[in-house]
Amino acid sequence: KAAAEMEERVDLLLPYGCTEIRLSTFHAFGDHLVRECALSAGFSAQARVLSKAEQAVFLQQHLFELPLGRFRPPQDPARYVEALATVFARAKDEAVSPEQFLAFAQRLEQEAAGQPDDVLVRERAASMMELAQVYAASQRLLRTANVIDFGDQVLLALHLLEHHPEILEQYRRRYHYVLVDEFQDTNFAQFRLLQLIAPPSANITVVADDDQSIYKWRGAAISNVIKFLQHYHQVRRIVLTQNFRSTQAILDCAYRLIRFNDPDRLEVREGIDKRLTAMKVQEGQSPTLAVFDTVSSEADWVARQIQAAVESGLRRPGDF
Repeated sequence: KAAAEMEERVDLLLPYGCTEIRLSTFHAFGDHLVRECALSAGFSAQARVLSKAEQAVFLQQHLFELPLGRFRPPQDPARYVEALATVFARAKDEAVSPEQFLAFAQRLEQEAAGQPDDVLVRERAASMMELAQVYAASQRLLRTANVIDFGDQVLLALHLLEHHPEILEQYRRRYHYVLVDEFQDTNFAQFRLLQLIAPPSANITVVADDDQSIYKWRGAAISNVIKFLQHYHQVRRIVLTQNFRSTQAILDCAYRLIRFNDPDRLEVREGIDKRLTAMKVQEGQSPTLAVFDTVSSEADWVARQIQAAVESGLRRPGDF
């Protein structure tokens, strides 16, 4: 949805007939790359993408084809299906292949062998080995069924670019300019994909605000912003401080609040000033704090505020 909206905006800004622009999410871009190079990827171009719910269903359908032991309890064999899907998704967000996962588990087993009396170390090693083996088996089953999941869209694209120099060169020649929006919400695999497509000498722009990072639970890494500045060391940095959406009272309140995250913010680490200036001339009402016991109480209060403002004639429903 966000990519489609951006596509509409760009279409209006560009001269008529400019079509050599690709606008997509990372996953859509990876999916396009994998399908275009399906033969090298070991998939057919008709491979279907599983939704998150379908991933869990797929694992459940193949539950007894996977090398499960501790994660398939006899009394409730499907208990850990969703948790397993989450582990594998996070591994893909971190660009961890089944081979790398297995190598990590083997190192843990070697460490555990040197500490035979430490039960926790042995348990962790055994659990990781089972997860690694199940991860590898699930990937084989996905290939056999000719389906891929959300994480595969980026991970397979990454694998293609890293292991097929001719494909990498083809894509580098195709994209002369690269722009990434909401860069603070990229994960390790997505940043690695970007580094391959756009080498340090490339024309690349990213837009990022660490204070707006909301996807850490999905593998997003604010460290990507720091690494970007290190990898593309000749980049020119522009701090955007003009705000067209809010009044100054709201911006000042938000700034006071976000400062509680210091010193773990780019503003402190990089010595920049990110205080926003409102372009709206009106002062606006100062923000107020309302506390509620339940979500429904909050919703009722919001509805009453809107109703009162509309009935008084001060506002229209579309103002909210």
